[in-house]
Amino acid sequence: MSRPLRLGLAAMLAAALSFSATACSGGKDPAEGPVTLSYMVWDTNQVPVMKELAAAFTKEHPDITVDVQMTPWADYWTKLRASVSGGAAPDVFWMNGPNIQLYAANKVIMPLSDRISAAKIDLGAYPKALVDLHTFEGKVYGLPKDFDTVGVWYNKEIFDAAGVAYPKDGWTWADFKAAAAKLTNPAKGVFAVGANLSGQEYYYNTIYQAGGQVISADGKTSGYDQPATIEGLRFWTDLIKAGHSPDLKTMTDTQPLQLFESGKLAMYWGGSWNVSEFSKNEYTKTRVDVGPLPAGVKKATIIHGVANVVSTKTKHPEQAWQFVQFLGSRPAAEILGRSGPIPAYTGTQTAWASANARFQVQYLLDAVAYAVPYPISRNTAAWNEAEAKYLTQAYSGEVDVEAAAKALAKDMNALLAKE
Repeated sequence: MSRPLRLGLAAMLAAALSFSATACSGGKDPAEGPVTLSYMVWDTNQVPVMKELAAAFTKEHPDITVDVQMTPWADYWTKLRASVSGGAAPDVFWMNGPNIQLYAANKVIMPLSDRISAAKIDLGAYPKALVDLHTFEGKVYGLPKDFDTVGVWYNKEIFDAAGVAYPKDGWTWADFKAAAAKLTNPAKGVFAVGANLSGQEYYYNTIYQAGGQVISADGKTSGYDQPATIEGLRFWTDLIKAGHSPDLKTMTDTQPLQLFESGKLAMYWGGSWNVSEFSKNEYTKTRVDVGPLPAGVKKATIIHGVANVVSTKTKHPEQAWQFVQFLGSRPAAEILGRSGPIPAYTGTQTAWASANARFQVQYLLDAVAYAVPYPISRNTAAWNEAEAKYLTQAYSGEVDVEAAAKALAKDMNALLAKE
């Protein structure tokens, strides 16, 4: 995926509303004649490669053209829900982990398992975590398009000035905390890292590194009251208390990304999607690089990815499936890898790595081996809101992190019981 999962509450709450009153099956394909499929995406940076993929598909299927429709992330889920409710849903569109169970449960998107079997598609060609992420009640609803993992982006100039070794394989939480103490320079207004209140890039990773969990494997129970999970959260609140991270108010006023790109943070926990941003930014393109996340009791990084799905309302289900099948193929992944995010199809990441050779991106690819799927349930949005409520209190110092985590677990369990 090309961007982190900063799920805006308005968009998530809109997506959380039921579609059951309007969802229905698509009509039959026309017997003959040209077809135009609508394809909804959310990343402006990927529009050129999406159009290249659409053109490659049309070359193989001359009677099918694809209209790539870009809707910015901030409006994507609201517009998608409105289009579904209004009977004008796109034929094919991007889907992420936090929303797929909701859309699948309400019959907004087509189950693809039977078509995958008929086409003899080997799902082993994709990272298992991604296939699992887009599977609901035993059926696959989307073919993986791309994936992202998380690493530590670091400012080489700040590290060199402090005499700190760059992040590398084998470093631990203890190493990270020791480095943070040396990298913090109050006189220059430089902090070691920004303890951002974000799950995908920050606290989800440390929770799993500590041996905890956000949600049980069956999606029915919160893991926030587990001691290991609380330690994963405390990793960040301790950094704020020690002054190695700006306080929450400072990071609210100025996002950690902006602080990193202006030389005020030595490290930034970010994903493979940051490659494009840091390659273009005048400050970072020559000053930063990426290394692996430190290990707690074990190594872990969150993996997530976008899948292509087919609307149940499409009037062209066969053609829409053919397009999704093409997008999930090796040739499509090779095209994507040259100028887009990391393609999901195993064995096609070389082009992406070569295109981004200015950074040590192999660390991000190697992380797949110890990656943990992005935590979701049928209504992820509801407890994402609870996370924001309780963890804000912990990060701001209003409430001890253990008390906040246990209160979060109680509310989250109540919300999961309603799913």
